[in-house]
Amino acid sequence: MVFEMSNGDRNKDTPKQEHDIMPRTRIDVPKLYAALDIARRERDRSWRQLATEVGVSPSTMTRLANDYRPDVDAFAALVRWLGVPAEEFMTEDADALQHEPELLVQLAPLLRARRDLREEDVRYLEEVIGAAMRKFSAERDMRAG
Repeated sequence: MVFEMSNGDRNKDTPKQEHDIMPRTRIDVPKLYAALDIARRERDRSWRQLATEVGVSPSTMTRLANDYRPDVDAFAALVRWLGVPAEEFMTEDADALQHEPELLVQLAPLLRARRDLREEDVRYLEEVIGAAMRKFSAERDMRAG
């Protein structure tokens, strides 16, 4: 049970309901690492070159690869380099319990926001990603079934 001071009586402890506790927010390290890896490859950089360009130590990249969270300064530098809001890499403990939206539902607005993609490019990418997701789902079903 968690206790908090009530506003009316500073000397009286009152139980606080568990659902009133704010969920813990964390950095989604695998998501951050995957985004860095994609951007690194698109820019034709090694991990060492990326670290130098971002202004973090190469060991920061190794820690990320091993699923260790970066310190706040490194995290800020990494998301700045990516050009993506830090919130994109934040997750709450409660998120794990929620159903994750379909990948194409998440990707569609991102693809459509790209100025370097024509409408037919977006449709093609959606078809390719959709086909890959259906294949992965069928393979998972076969292994489970």
